[in-house]
Amino acid sequence: MGFLTLHQLAFVFGLLGNIVSFLVFLAPVPTFYTIWKKKTSEGFQSLPYVIALCSAMLLLYYGFIKERAFLIISINSIGCAIEVTYLIFYIIYAPRRQKIFTMKLILFFNIGSYASMMILINLLLDGPKRVAAIGWTCAAFNIGVFAAPLSVMRNVIRTKSVEYMPFTLSFFLTLCATMWFFYGLFVRDLFIAAPNVLGFSFGVAQMTLYVIYKNVSKDVATKTMQPKEGADVQLRSMEMGVYQQEIKDNKLVINNKPTESNQNNIV
Repeated sequence: MGFLTLHQLAFVFGLLGNIVSFLVFLAPVPTFYTIWKKKTSEGFQSLPYVIALCSAMLLLYYGFIKERAFLIISINSIGCAIEVTYLIFYIIYAPRRQKIFTMKLILFFNIGSYASMMILINLLLDGPKRVAAIGWTCAAFNIGVFAAPLSVMRNVIRTKSVEYMPFTLSFFLTLCATMWFFYGLFVRDLFIAAPNVLGFSFGVAQMTLYVIYKNVSKDVATKTMQPKEGADVQLRSMEMGVYQQEIKDNKLVINNKPTESNQNNIV
């Protein structure tokens, strides 16, 4: 790729990052299809969507105050719209208790905390210092988001099951982190590149765990089914034995029953 300039390489990886990030934003669509079919969001958590919206809002503001960051602005504008749609959909179908809890989360993270942070940064800092403050905030927030799957990975190791860690999502998150790392590298943006190193590492770790425990899950399921099948066969054999014994007993009763002619002879 020696014929491309750093600016062109940054545009290529930023564009690819936009495409992959858009697919990642659409990943919860099957979840909300399930909510729509059941007409309830009970059993699902709203916190991941509140946090995702907060992250997109922070990066959107960072894109606006940083020079030549159109690719950051574009994807996070789309991300904000998608996450708001998810949250509205969630609240519509949520039970009253979850509705109140979700509204409290939105008021705390997306309105109260976000507004307070913006006011303080804009009043106390200006120019490069303001950009750096928002950049560090975005980096810290993204590190927290990337670290969130640690609980899922721990659960996979504990249960030896990859049921709740789909490979496709892990793959696209890793790919997304790769694209944005190279974008940050080529535009010399530490706040974008650094968190995505961690995102790439966790993504690779998730895919490795999936490969390790994928067959283990199937073996456990097979072993669980075999005793059940054996018990069913044994039960059917016992039932057949009882049935055959009943037939023999009935035949014995019939053979031993005195006929009418024999009764007359006795009399």
